[in-house]
Order: sequence, then C-alpha cells, then structure tokens
Amino acid sequence: MLRRRRQSTGRLSNHAPMAIEALARHGHGEAVHRWLDGYADRLEERPRGIASIAADEWRDPLGDPVRTGDWLDYFDRELVAEPWQQVLSRWWPRLLPGIAAGATHGLIRVGHAVRALLDQETAPRVTELGQGLAYWAARWQPFAPPGAGPYLATDPRTALDAVPRIPDQRFGIRSRRAHLADLPGWPAVAGAVPRGEERVGNTAADEDDVPARLAGIVDAAVLRHSTHGYANPVMLVHAATAPNAVLRILPAIHRALWAASLAAAWAATAAVTAAYAPATGRHALPTTPDVNPAEAMQHAVDSAGPHAIKFADAALDAHAITSDTTLLAVSIHTTEQTGRW
Repeated sequence: MLRRRRQSTGRLSNHAPMAIEALARHGHGEAVHRWLDGYADRLEERPRGIASIAADEWRDPLGDPVRTGDWLDYFDRELVAEPWQQVLSRWWPRLLPGIAAGATHGLIRVGHAVRALLDQETAPRVTELGQGLAYWAARWQPFAPPGAGPYLATDPRTALDAVPRIPDQRFGIRSRRAHLADLPGWPAVAGAVPRGEERVGNTAADEDDVPARLAGIVDAAVLRHSTHGYANPVMLVHAATAPNAVLRILPAIHRALWAASLAAAWAATAAVTAAYAPATGRHALPTTPDVNPAEAMQHAVDSAGPHAIKFADAALDAHAITSDTTLLAVSIHTTEQTGRW
C-alpha cells in the first residue's frame, strides 16, 4: 500500500518498502517487523482515486499528486495485463525526464522494487513496483538534462566539485530546483556526464561504459557525503542513492535507454548537490581498514533510520566494486548524522 507521513502535505515519501528491501537484502530480515512497528505512525491509508486514467490519456494527469489514487489503480491494471518488464520499459522513458520528482524518491523506490524482482518475481514485489511507478508518476515534474556533453569534467569527483550551489537554500526541493536554471554554467555542468578516470578524453557514447560510469558517480557521491553531508545529511543521501537506483534498473531495461538513463542520473545527482551541498567541505574521513560491510550495515540497522539504511545499502554496493573501506567509514558517519530520519 502506498502510504505517506501523516504530517505531510502529500509530498513526502513512504520509505518503508525501500528500507525493508535493503534490510532483507543484507540479511536483516528478522529486523523487518520491529522496524515497521517503529515506522507505522508515520503512515496513512492508501489515497482514493478520483477518475480512472485511460491508457491513451496518461499525459494530462502526469505530475498531479491529487491523482495519486488514480495512478495506483492504473499501474495495478497495467501489471495485471502485462509482464512487469514490459510495463517498466514503456514507462521508463516517460518518467525519466522527471527523475528528480519527489526528491528522487519515486526513482529510488522503483530501483529497490526492480532489484527484488530481478532476484525473484513474486506478486507482492510486482505490486510494489506498480506503487513506486505510481508515486513517481503522481509527483512527476520535467527535469530533462540539457544534453550529453560537452565532457568538461575529468572524473565523477571532479565533476561534483564543479557543481555550482543555489544561493538561497531556505526552502524545499521544489523551490530550490526552480533556481537551477539561474545558476551560471548550470546547463554545461548538468550535461557534462562524468567518465571514469580511465576514460578521460573519450567523448563517444558507449553503452558498455554506462554501468561503470554510474558506479563511479555513486562512489563519488558516497565519499562526498563525508565532507559535505553536514549541511543537510538526509537530503544529500539522495545524491548517491538516486544514481544507484538507476544502476540497479539497467538490467531490466533496453540497452538503447542506458545512455539517457546515465545522463538523467548524473543530472539528478548534480541537482541534489546544487540544492543542498555547502560551498565548502570539511576534512574527509580517514581510511579505516577495520570496518567491514556487515558492521556498516548493522550500524544503520541499529539506528532504525530509513535514510541511513538506504545509504549504507548504496555504500555496500560501491564497496563491493572498489573494496574501498573509506566508503564503509562514510556510511557509519552518515548514520550518525541522519539519526532516525
């Protein structure tokens, strides 16, 4: 069931499916019921629909949160009529220009659902995919990256250093995102999709590079949280978890969509960075060889914070690729910053 926090105005996300999938993935299934008990008071009932959305009339209600119940019903029908891979493939290019919708929570929720489905297809997991897609469709706002290039950045960490900051950071993500177009150099920065260090200077679009380039963005965003996360630790988690969600979805979509997915993922990471990162960072954490993945995840589980759990999940994914234990130290530090949020 799609639920949201009671005190919200209908804009905040239900983190339960995402956190639960991460808990189960990393061997903490026994903690799921206890975690849900602690999270339940943040939830409300599934919203009711207003009018059925016809298959050929989806454009008008797209991005209308009042139609959330209708989107839930729509994707329930779609996923009964067709395999989930077909529904995802049809809707992925439609939703991708609104990748930052709901502070990227729609994307991230779909990413967790797809990872679970690729592991094992079950009816509840198909239902959860539909609810993630419905949340994304209801919150959708266009946020197409302004192109793929020029490739001004040399690598993901340098690319994040080049992201300008929104000067007025008093309001929420919708307000901050509206200021992006006014930032000097924003189109070039958002369009300069970073390459891995070994691919610097190669500007050709190569689908085979996309997974590694996405992984590089996730790695850089996780590490950057140790130096810049202090300004807004919860929101800056999404700079890492959003591209990681796209990375998880790649195996389920056609390769022809990979390049656009990479560009959108980078634009989302850059937007979150521009909206919430401070202009100056603090000292980076030292490498801590004694930390292992199980300890980093346990620390997040003990905190009960959904963002800590999801960030640890992304950090463990990055660590599995690079074996860099600094990523695990950053995860522990981020857990302490985000607390129960």
